[in-house]
Amino acid sequence: MLGELTEVIISTVGDWGYMGIFIMMAIESSFIPFPSEIVMIPAGYLAQKGEMNLVFVLLAGFAGSMIGAWVNYLLAMSLGRKFLYAYGHYFFMKPHTLNKMERFFKKHGAVSTFTGRLIPGIRQLISIPAGLSKMSFPLFSLYTFLGAAIWSTVLVLLGYFLGENEGLIKEYLHELVYASLALVALILAVYTYQHKRKKDANKA
Repeated sequence: MLGELTEVIISTVGDWGYMGIFIMMAIESSFIPFPSEIVMIPAGYLAQKGEMNLVFVLLAGFAGSMIGAWVNYLLAMSLGRKFLYAYGHYFFMKPHTLNKMERFFKKHGAVSTFTGRLIPGIRQLISIPAGLSKMSFPLFSLYTFLGAAIWSTVLVLLGYFLGENEGLIKEYLHELVYASLALVALILAVYTYQHKRKKDANKA
């Protein structure tokens, strides 16, 4: 199933060009999650071959990621709260749990949004708690862009330099995921330390 989807996406990128990248990344970043590497890596390879412009590939990917994230954010902000308060108990999400989640995200939404965009499988979902907590839209957009830009750029460069070597791409993809998780762990550790120091200073 995923193999067929990959072929469709590669064909779409090839046929539709930058608009194909934009549409696929918008979908990937919103309601139909699939690995963004099957869009951006082939796009990077096409750029290396001279069939696409590297800068335009990156811009199309960034724009698509932002549109998809905004869709999730706005849907969660307008419809999510009513839905979860009405039906959340079916998913073991009681009102007080939702309130705790909202308070947490209001305090730590920036770092959560940025690091979440670097974690496969979480990237698409991080926009939902941001919308539920009504996180500042400009702030949400800034940290979403930073995270999406880093992830997309690395994938495009992977395709640009290793596009013909499928074995190396798979190897580096695994290392990329581990590196992303390590980076996220480091960022969270530094953030937690600084947050604790600030909290202790306010108590003194």
